[in-house]
This record gives sequence, C-alpha cells and structure tokens, in this order.
Amino acid sequence: MGLKDKLHVLVVDDMSTSRALITQALDELGVSNYRTENDGETAWRSLATKPVHLVLSDFNMPRMDGLQLLEAIRSHKAIARTGFILITGRADAETINRGTRLGMNNFIKKPFHTVQLKACIEKVVGRL
Repeated sequence: MGLKDKLHVLVVDDMSTSRALITQALDELGVSNYRTENDGETAWRSLATKPVHLVLSDFNMPRMDGLQLLEAIRSHKAIARTGFILITGRADAETINRGTRLGMNNFIKKPFHTVQLKACIEKVVGRL
C-alpha cells in the first residue's frame, strides 16, 4: 500500500467547478481518500472532528478565507502539523508571503494541470 492509498485529503473551495477539478486531479493521481467542503468555516469544523493529512484550500472564500483557515489550523495543537496547500488564482507576493508566515507548506496557481498538482503535493507529503 503506497502513500496515495493512505493519504487523507480535505479539499476546500466555494466553487463547485473548482472542487470538481481538484478532486478529478486527485482521482487521476490515485488519491481516493478525500472529502470536500465548500468554505473555510465548515472545513474548520470538519477538521476538528475528523483530521486529515493534507488540506488543499482555495484562498478566496466567504466567511473564512484559505489563509484564515490556515491560521486556525496552525493555532490548534491537535492538527497544527496538517499539511496545507493554498490553491489560488491570486498568487501575488503579498498573499504568498502571508501564507508562508502562517505556515503554508506550498501553493499552486489556478488554473493548473494534474502533473503540476502532483509535484506540488509531493513537495509536502513525499512521493505518491
């Protein structure tokens, strides 16, 4: 059983099309242990009861954006070491620097190809 069979992922994006593209890429990579949430606040509540190894989160979402979700994760001892990748169309220096300061493990700019997502994930969790 390889890493992709053991890896548990939470995909967080308020746009159903984006969630579908991310989960389709995960399916193509052979990562099948994932669940989705449509905003940061719901994702935060979900993580409190069912932690994962890796969060793939959009930046721009209502109620709690991706970096606010990251900050909440890093401040909660039980899940603070969860891998976190920001998926954003807004990969400007300010956003990336803020994410880095908060403990973001990696980021990927939308739109992306499956091979790019794979490389991004592997830099965080190891070879799939």
